[in-house]
Amino acid sequence: MKDRVIAMDTETTGLKHVDGDRVIEIGCVEIVGNMVTGNYFHMFVNPGRRKVDPEAFRVHGISDEFLRDKPPMSKVMPKFIEFIGDSPMVIHNAPFDMGFINAELAQLKMDQLPNQIIDSLTIARKQYPNARNTLDGLCGRFGIDTSKRVTHGAHIDAELLANVYIHLLELNQLNFGGKSGDSQPINTAVAALVSNSLYRPVRPARPALLPTAAELAAHAAFLAKKIKSPVWAKFS
Repeated sequence: MKDRVIAMDTETTGLKHVDGDRVIEIGCVEIVGNMVTGNYFHMFVNPGRRKVDPEAFRVHGISDEFLRDKPPMSKVMPKFIEFIGDSPMVIHNAPFDMGFINAELAQLKMDQLPNQIIDSLTIARKQYPNARNTLDGLCGRFGIDTSKRVTHGAHIDAELLANVYIHLLELNQLNFGGKSGDSQPINTAVAALVSNSLYRPVRPARPALLPTAAELAAHAAFLAKKIKSPVWAKFS
């Protein structure tokens, strides 16, 4: 699908996939035409024998007990790949999440993802080099509501990231013909609507319909018979 981008986030058992930590949650949110569509992918993953580190649990609140009946990555990964298709993926601190995803793919003896990866953290650091560029910091900068985010979670974080990405690239701004690069259309549907409303051809004026001699005579007879001393006669 043209202009489709996937915002993705993961939660893990710990910080280092090279030490055996595993992905335990994947969240993806679809962006089409620079708008969040409401279409998403979200699954928890049973990490097998790997236990959730206490520090990680304090961040995301996902326990070993909760994950016990969740599907293994061998069941989740094909569904994840099907959802993302060949769309570019925007990820905040992409090396972290993609390091884990690629480690999971390696365990499954599957090829690494060919998708274009957009690191929103890199973009934010270039635009705001001296600012707090965490996901929370960017949500505060752009006025994005984070009230639903009690703990870190892949689904809610992917949703927040999708909105951050749209604001970060100023894709929430309509382009009315300013300088190149000032802004981009919020989506193709709105852009088409604006374009059509601005450039719709003007209809030619319709010719006036004049009364016939018979109609004028009938009108004069009506006034003479029905209306005595009309007010407008004083000003004629």
